Amino acid sequence: MIGDASVVTKAAWPHLLGLDRQSLAGLLRTWGESPFRANQILQWLHTRQVTDFAAMSNISKTLRTRLAAETILDEPEIIADQLAADGTRKWLLGLPDGNAIETVFIPEEDRGTLCISSQVGCSLACSFCATGAQGLSRNLETHEIIAQVRVARRLLGLNAITNVVFMGMGEPLLNLRHVLPALDLLRDDYAYGLGARRITVSTAGVVPGMDRLGTESPVNLAISLHASRDDIRDILVPVNRHYPLAELLAACRRYPLPPRRRITFEYVMLDGLNDADTHARELLRLLRDIPAMVNLIPFNPFPGSNYKRSPQLRIDAFRDIILRGDVMTVTRRPRGDDIAAACGQLAGQVRDGRRSIPLAVHS
Repeated sequence: MIGDASVVTKAAWPHLLGLDRQSLAGLLRTWGESPFRANQILQWLHTRQVTDFAAMSNISKTLRTRLAAETILDEPEIIADQLAADGTRKWLLGLPDGNAIETVFIPEEDRGTLCISSQVGCSLACSFCATGAQGLSRNLETHEIIAQVRVARRLLGLNAITNVVFMGMGEPLLNLRHVLPALDLLRDDYAYGLGARRITVSTAGVVPGMDRLGTESPVNLAISLHASRDDIRDILVPVNRHYPLAELLAACRRYPLPPRRRITFEYVMLDGLNDADTHARELLRLLRDIPAMVNLIPFNPFPGSNYKRSPQLRIDAFRDIILRGDVMTVTRRPRGDDIAAACGQLAGQVRDGRRSIPLAVHS
């Protein structure tokens, strides 16, 4: 017996929030509609954030009816909404398959940064990261990535989010099939209108993905470096065994940076492991010919972790060595650690997590 045809049909419907301008125009063209309608629909969905097709007043009733009948417009369920003492806000967002992801908003005086997830869990198993301890369930689809921005924008106000960073759950460069269209939507003036300088994609060092990202989307790049030697980085960031420091830094040197742009190198400070003066001097040698900024991150503990945060005096000494080497360096102030929203603490709810490291860049 063949299953319910309506269920099969609905499963094939496109998710509107995941269609960038080109994809949406292509869908409209197959419907015999003018592709320029894509601009109007993008504005209604992302700029005005409508949830009712009837509200799209400058679109014909026929097209509105078809959109309602043959597309999906949905958002994840807000399972939890937590506010930290420092104003950081974290949402646990439930997905239809039972998984849940975490999204974090970090307010500053001059900006509001939204940290979004690109996967449910993560396969890279970085030993200092709670997400890596969960394993990987699956990639997020484009509409699930964008929905995080849409939910946060609705709850915070249209102008609250000035920057978006792909530093939540997952390795973005192992999900470029869905991350690249999301980047297009974030930059599209008819959707979120964020400049490329206001979007940052962070990677643990998936070199083929770095090359593709540099070719296809001129956003900021951040590297989760965390060590100046391969033997230490093999432990902290196991993907280093596939793409060791020499290969990773060669990819950084060929990354097509726009003028006056730098690559951010994230470095978690772990007591007695990677925080010695010798490590700082080694780091300077690694970065000597790369336009770089070093972001020192005091370790944020999570249940089951065996690492300790470097003492503040040690962090300051490490920072000063890098600064004397004429490399811009800042120490990140922990934000939202009282609600487990700080860097490395996002865990979500991951079903059937796998601990393998599938390194194929999804096209």
